[in-house]
Amino acid sequence: MKAVVMAGGEGTRLRPMTSSMPKPLLPVVNRPIMEHVLRLLKRHGLNETVVTVQFLASLVKNYFGDGEELGMELTYANEEKPLGTAGSVKNAEEALKDDAFLVISGDALTDFDLTELINFHKEKGALVTVCLTRVPNPLEFGITIVDEEGKVERFLEKPTWGQVFSDTVNTGIYVMEPEVFDYVDPDVPVDWSGDVFPQLMKEGKPIYGYVAEGYWEDVGTHESYVKAQADVLEGKVDVDIDGFEISPGVWVAEGAEVHPDAVLRGPLYIGDYAKVEAGAEIREHTVVGSNVVVKSGAFMHKAVVHDNVYVGPHSNLRGCVVGKNTDIMRAARIEDGAVIGDECLVGEESIVQGNVRVYPFKTIEAGAFVNTSVIWESRGQAHLFGARGVSGILNVEITPELAVRLAGAYATTLKKGSTVTTARDHSRGARALKRAVISALQASAIDVRDLENVPLPVARQQTARGSAGGIMIRTTPGVPDSVDIMFFDGQGADLSQGSQRKLDRVFARQEYRRAFPGEIGDLHFPASVYDSYTGSLLRNVDTTGIAESGLKVVVDASNGSAGLVLPSLLGKLGVDSLTVNPGLDESRPTESADMRRSGLVRLGEIVASSRAAFGVRFDPVGERLSLVDEKGRIIEDDRALLVMLDLVAAERRSGRVALPVTTTRIAEQVAAYHGTQVEWTTTSPDDLTRVGGEEGTIFGGDGKGGFIVPEFSSVYDGTAAFVRLIGLVARTQLTLSQIDARIPRAHVLKRDLATPWAVKGLVMRRVVEEAGDRFVDTTDGVRVVETDGRWVMVLPDPAEAVTHLWAEGPDDASAQALLDEWSAVVDSAGR
Repeated sequence: MKAVVMAGGEGTRLRPMTSSMPKPLLPVVNRPIMEHVLRLLKRHGLNETVVTVQFLASLVKNYFGDGEELGMELTYANEEKPLGTAGSVKNAEEALKDDAFLVISGDALTDFDLTELINFHKEKGALVTVCLTRVPNPLEFGITIVDEEGKVERFLEKPTWGQVFSDTVNTGIYVMEPEVFDYVDPDVPVDWSGDVFPQLMKEGKPIYGYVAEGYWEDVGTHESYVKAQADVLEGKVDVDIDGFEISPGVWVAEGAEVHPDAVLRGPLYIGDYAKVEAGAEIREHTVVGSNVVVKSGAFMHKAVVHDNVYVGPHSNLRGCVVGKNTDIMRAARIEDGAVIGDECLVGEESIVQGNVRVYPFKTIEAGAFVNTSVIWESRGQAHLFGARGVSGILNVEITPELAVRLAGAYATTLKKGSTVTTARDHSRGARALKRAVISALQASAIDVRDLENVPLPVARQQTARGSAGGIMIRTTPGVPDSVDIMFFDGQGADLSQGSQRKLDRVFARQEYRRAFPGEIGDLHFPASVYDSYTGSLLRNVDTTGIAESGLKVVVDASNGSAGLVLPSLLGKLGVDSLTVNPGLDESRPTESADMRRSGLVRLGEIVASSRAAFGVRFDPVGERLSLVDEKGRIIEDDRALLVMLDLVAAERRSGRVALPVTTTRIAEQVAAYHGTQVEWTTTSPDDLTRVGGEEGTIFGGDGKGGFIVPEFSSVYDGTAAFVRLIGLVARTQLTLSQIDARIPRAHVLKRDLATPWAVKGLVMRRVVEEAGDRFVDTTDGVRVVETDGRWVMVLPDPAEAVTHLWAEGPDDASAQALLDEWSAVVDSAGR
């Protein structure tokens, strides 16, 4: 006997899950509903099956193919238009006309004994046997009444409570003889219960009802879909679960990686090659799909998560459904009954209320509170560029596909035949993405100079030597699972805001230039990169007095790329040095704040015990520098900026220094004392770089370990800052602790407040209004200066739903009071 699986319905009640996926492919415990149906058919010997398809038919065909993987023979009958339950089977008449056949829905979960149903049909000599079951609420189903012999006496489709006269309902499973086709008109919509069966009963044909025992769930609503998952996990339905039961009710599929410190409370299911980190908690009736990543601190209870979903740290998912390829970012919350469609982005700290529907390809902005369905518009904004270029989680937000499109867009902004310099840090992720970037550049008629793994300042310097621009890929500082794709201009500096917008427009329009075969770009690898860099550095930075000083320094390369340039540099400087952590560590392309702190503590111990003049610690890409004085004490980054400023200004006695407006105003006192002046810039690195490259600028820094040495370069360069520092200390003959001691203490505090995009403008207007007649500086954001010299600065983040606040006072208490006062202003405006 053959079977017919009805798989053509649109499943409109299940939208947005069925907006981009046919209902039969919806997974139940990580396996499509229709696959459960096909496995049931095979179990009962129904190996030859015709599948009727209509809505998104190609997806069904592509998934199941000819049925070979299931050990079945599948053929397909395609409907050009909806033909109803009987019309669609009539459409497959050619394959079914020789013998009795079984009809079953491809989107109902059941474990009925189909063999008993078929035997009943044969024993009764029926033309049609309707499979029935008893349900507590029959309103959504067709009621069927049978006599003692099982013969059908009456059908009633979807009754009201006043019409309910039985709890026996039609499951949509039938066994039929081919003669039934005589009662179905071709190519027009026809239903079994509404059209064919009444006619057969009118003519007295033998229609029987078989009341089946077992499980049956018509997965037609979001509630029944979630219930079906729970029922499978509870063992209420006899279906195969693909995986291993590692403890009672806890199913884990092949290749899944579950940390021993993750909390699992079954019944639950974790799909193949999923990754669950330490500290995550997965509770009852949760289904985690294939390749899903569940980060530390995430909580999931009664959640159904489809394949390739990223569940961010400290996110909270309860009783919801999340479609495939969706990213749930840090601390997002999705409440009971909510459904998130395929390929959505739910931003950090956003809340999606219960029963909200978010349709596919939508963005929920960070910090948003969503209590109505998102169908047409995105509740958020896609920001390509952030503070560090284009940043995101590797293989979640930043994929090889995205890297190719970005590089293609960047190439389109340049002339054909231009040269672009590429580089990376020592991580595997950066290496893989850079290869994708190079291919896209060459395919867009761009020649590529690939530096491979070099410090970031070297990449910038080499870019400035004849390239139209550059691309550097590195691990995001402090975030080991994220990467930054950094774009440079022809001077090796970060792209200006205008250039970023131009690249953003090309990327958004997807108008990528492609080269003709004869225009494909070249790829070459320049030689002697480090010799060129160190030679130029030593020619431009004053090193007089170093060789004669007898200084001893300790240098920590942090197992990063800075260690690649140090050997030849230190030898040429003629300084007594001890280098620690010089080798590359591919497993540590970046470091957390705690790792950095402990590294500085160890560096301080080495400096003190070796009686060195000072110690420096590079970040892993050699861009930033941290200092330890001769006593082994850490000089915090904001203090290190003032120490360097004091040294440079004392030696130069004129010129100007470039500092962001968030820097303590004590910097003005230090600069003025030595006859120099401060030029305040915005917090954007490209603005600091611009001023750093102007004539008359003698120094620049951001208070985060980034220093500009203008006589060599206008960008942050840890190695150049190190060489300059050695020269300054050698010539001044003062220790770093002595210099630090003569600079007044600063009291600057910072706070970040979540602010939805929609109210950022309102927040800034409220801040200006609240400032009244106090002095207001709008160099970047709004800086309000009190009459006593205290100041607060309010700055909306350009890439995240956050507002940053800084406050400075004569002591921490006054700065804290000011920060609290203006935080209340921002909070009230953001509500």
